[in-house]
Amino acid sequence: MGRSITALALGRGMHVVLVDVSDDVLEDARSEITQQLRHGQLLGAFPDAGATGTLTTALSAEGAADAVAVIEAITEDASLKARIMAEISGTVPAGTPLITNTSGIPIAELAKSVERPEELAGVHFMNPAYLIEMVEVIRGPQTGDAAMGAVLSLLERLGKKTVVVRDAPGFVTSRLLHPMINEAARIVSEGTASVESVDQLMHGCLGHPTGPLRTADLIGLDNLADALRLLAERTQNSTFNPCELLVEKVRRGELGRKTGRGFYDYGEVLS
Repeated sequence: MGRSITALALGRGMHVVLVDVSDDVLEDARSEITQQLRHGQLLGAFPDAGATGTLTTALSAEGAADAVAVIEAITEDASLKARIMAEISGTVPAGTPLITNTSGIPIAELAKSVERPEELAGVHFMNPAYLIEMVEVIRGPQTGDAAMGAVLSLLERLGKKTVVVRDAPGFVTSRLLHPMINEAARIVSEGTASVESVDQLMHGCLGHPTGPLRTADLIGLDNLADALRLLAERTQNSTFNPCELLVEKVRRGELGRKTGRGFYDYGEVLS
């Protein structure tokens, strides 16, 4: 998601500092972001006359010390997100809005780790971020008016339509979408219908753009399984736990489009 969000910002003429764990990861990210920019330009996702922003990379949060806003987009691991958010909040100056791109971890929970919780808000970007024009914005119980104003202004510059919701496990989109995908996988595992049939019915009868299982492959089955576990824990509802078919696919490394195979087979992984 960090790469997709970076492509979005660059395509809108913004300058981005991308922080990750190694030079190899950052080099791979540059290549993918370049592809995403071309894809977005071909589909008219960016302003026709706009200049592409510049991309700088860094290996620590200090590389983003002068940023006007910081978007955290690491894996859906609550303890890891908390550690990273604590590091970022201790690096950037007061007044810098902190944005977490979590799909379901409550903002109030992450706010315990930052120095200025009033500056933290959630923005749940959908993948690919440079094509899907709406985002879910989560206002935590401590999020201040100044931070909310800055976040909404940034999203407007990014060309996004916004809907602001209150803080809760899974918010709105994940609370609805992830259990639906889980049930779709259960239907397949029980032999009621094939993967293709489930997606065809959801598309043709209920208007889902791609079908829940193809959407799962885009999200990443490992990300989805983690998000479902977090949702089950925080709502104390065990029915949200990932079904066995989903767990087994993650165990086998069939994570969706990024590995070339998930519920569907995508052939070779593009690099």
